[in-house]
Amino acid sequence: MTILFMLIGISLLMALGFLIAFVWSVKSGQMEDDYTPSVRILFEDKPHIKPDKSQSE
Repeated sequence: MTILFMLIGISLLMALGFLIAFVWSVKSGQMEDDYTPSVRILFEDKPHIKPDKSQSE
């Protein structure tokens, strides 16, 4: 029964740690840009063209 109380205490401490990390990340501005990720797929990358050996001969 003691182990059950210990596991509950540890899980509450971990949950509190995650909550503190989340609040810190929101306050530090890490979640400010919510527009760019939604349109990143629309940006074109530069094509990576490999030279063909048959054309150089």
